Amino acid sequence: MSDAAALPGQPRGLVVSGPATERAVNVLAPNPSAMTLDGTNTWLLSEPGSDLAVVVDPGPLDESHLRQVIGTAEKLGKRVALTLLTHGHPDHAEGAGLFAELTGTAVRALDPALRLGDEGLGAGDVVAVGGLELRVVPTPGHTSDSLSFHLPADRAVLTGDTILGRGTTMVAHPDGRLGDYLDSLRRLRSLTVDDGVHTVLPGHGPVLEDAQGAVEFYLAHRASRLAQVETAVENGHRTAADVVSHVYADVDRSLWPAAELSVRAQLEYLRERGLV
Repeated sequence: MSDAAALPGQPRGLVVSGPATERAVNVLAPNPSAMTLDGTNTWLLSEPGSDLAVVVDPGPLDESHLRQVIGTAEKLGKRVALTLLTHGHPDHAEGAGLFAELTGTAVRALDPALRLGDEGLGAGDVVAVGGLELRVVPTPGHTSDSLSFHLPADRAVLTGDTILGRGTTMVAHPDGRLGDYLDSLRRLRSLTVDDGVHTVLPGHGPVLEDAQGAVEFYLAHRASRLAQVETAVENGHRTAADVVSHVYADVDRSLWPAAELSVRAQLEYLRERGLV
């Protein structure tokens, strides 16, 4: 979920509905909004030559979209064998139950409440289906249950809402925590530096082909916002709502409720470190 429009200096890309990499196809959900950008990116992943596919984030409870995902797989000669969730927000996960019924697949996620199967997901897990390999990367911060999926064969990472294709994401306080989020961004940066990841397949917005640039942008943006919040508090802006009106004046007012969640997370982060 986005809390801002595209910002100066941010890496840009094009919204893709269709093939994004050799192994990833996007089926864009019809739920565009200020919070979901162009809509939720439902990712259909498969190894070339295999008849099995993995779906990441089936999206909202919209049967026509879910059937479109299945139809897209069938047109490619694939059968959906597993469903994965990056996190539990409804725009990513609400349709998972019906999708599981339609496909006869298990749903795997970090949060036990979201799993329709016996197995959860955790750090270091490798999901292997039909020759496709996905490595599970915990990336809490946006939410406590946020996961990313490293697709080594395409030098890509599916980031859910941790990194978006356009704008910045919110830290959904109190479940999301800024310290965790910054650690997660650094974890993703290590994938770009140490593992050669260059493509971001986000939960919303366009595919990004400069993964390291995207991570660095997010880290710099967070540092800038945090400094602005700290200065605002020092200048007497004490409540989260007051800080939002002062610091996020450049953001559309329809996004201020999301920005307020991020501000609450930033204030908590600063207080825990004795900075305000």
